[in-house]
Amino acid sequence: MLSKDKKRPAAEAGAISTLLGRDVQIEGTLSFKETIRVDGLIKGKLVSSQGTVIIGENAVIEADVQVGVAIIRGKVHGRVEAGQRIEIFAPAQVTGDISAPTVTIDSGVVFNGNCQMHALAKNQETKTGTAVAGMKTPPTEKAAAND
Repeated sequence: MLSKDKKRPAAEAGAISTLLGRDVQIEGTLSFKETIRVDGLIKGKLVSSQGTVIIGENAVIEADVQVGVAIIRGKVHGRVEAGQRIEIFAPAQVTGDISAPTVTIDSGVVFNGNCQMHALAKNQETKTGTAVAGMKTPPTEKAAAND
């Protein structure tokens, strides 16, 4: 069972590299590289170019968030920018603008702000597998051409 997860990076395997519990209060800039789960209070800024932040149901974030992936279930006051995606699940409350190539907002979420969706950067497309390089004909056209 562990041998499967050893081959994948921590973020893909779903491993949380850092946990900030309910009693944690941070004021300032928090920067990280992998996956972090926050259940406490953060005021200031959360920054990670490729990392994932998981904001738990009990978390209160009064900060600007700039990450690779944001998964939100708690309260966020501030701008959220993600290079890959933002996922917001009930009972989340988000007040502020959000920006990412992919945005998912579950029913039951309270969202007050603007949402901007933009294309993935070319280097991110290749990493996530959304770009198909070197393929001359899509599989459906190739199958039809052989008939």
